[in-house]
Amino acid sequence: MIGPSVIVLLIGLGLVVILAFKGIYIIKQAEAIVIERLGKFHRVAISGLNFIVPFLDNIRIFKLEGRYTKRIDLREQVMDFPPQPVITHDNVTMQVDSVIYYQISDPVKAVYEIEDLSLAIRQLAITNMRNVMGEMDLDETLTSRETVNAKLRLVLDEATDKWGVKVTRVELKNIHPPQEIEDAMAKQMKAERERRAMVTEAEGNKRSAILTAEGERDSAIAEAEGDKQAKVLRAEAEAIAIEKVANAEGEAIRLVFKGIHDGKPTKGVIALKYLETLEKIADSRGSKVFIPYETAGVLGSAGSLTEIMKEKTGGEM
Repeated sequence: MIGPSVIVLLIGLGLVVILAFKGIYIIKQAEAIVIERLGKFHRVAISGLNFIVPFLDNIRIFKLEGRYTKRIDLREQVMDFPPQPVITHDNVTMQVDSVIYYQISDPVKAVYEIEDLSLAIRQLAITNMRNVMGEMDLDETLTSRETVNAKLRLVLDEATDKWGVKVTRVELKNIHPPQEIEDAMAKQMKAERERRAMVTEAEGNKRSAILTAEGERDSAIAEAEGDKQAKVLRAEAEAIAIEKVANAEGEAIRLVFKGIHDGKPTKGVIALKYLETLEKIADSRGSKVFIPYETAGVLGSAGSLTEIMKEKTGGEM
């Protein structure tokens, strides 16, 4: 029979086992919990097997994204913002929606330094977006998204540092100006595209005209060079032909003179040759021939040939 003391011991052991199992916590990777002991911060439990003392330790619950949770997600979080009205420096109201990437780097600060972390980040982001974009004109906000993103990220990262949060990126997804401004921008873009097309076409026509003029110029230069070379070659050929003719005639005269000299001709033969020459001259120049005075001596020694001369020259001397 089991005594009362044994029963009490078994009950005590059972309670210890139950409390031991109750105090065991397994935390997933990239998660953490904040443990308090007697209402005061005790430690941060990270991923793995953890043990808390029942009745002495408890897990701090904190608010995030409108809900209460014990486990803190240490991964990078995404916070999407619906379109917000923003007034630019030139008094243009537009709708801007953005997204923020952040990560909890210090769970203790995220739990104890702010009551609702997500609400605080959201309100801080909207306020600073309006401040940053309110210092810029409409055209600047549309063309300088990277600048706006960098400024917002820097401001938010500094402001959320005391909450144990690291803002990694800020992205403006869409910027919607008023409809009349969008219409004006569309017309401006169309006019700009048409202007660029006209400039491109004009540049092409200019380039084509330049190439055509250069081609015509090169063609004219080549043609002139060809004509020049042809004239030079023609002149050289004519000079060579004249030289050859002159050489041939000189050689013929030399041979005739040599033949006459070697044959020792009489005055009658000389007169006859002279008359033949006059005949050729008369045939080439007409019916009238003017005989030099010095010829009288030659013709006087061959009086019988005078009649031949008259017949050849047509009766005029």
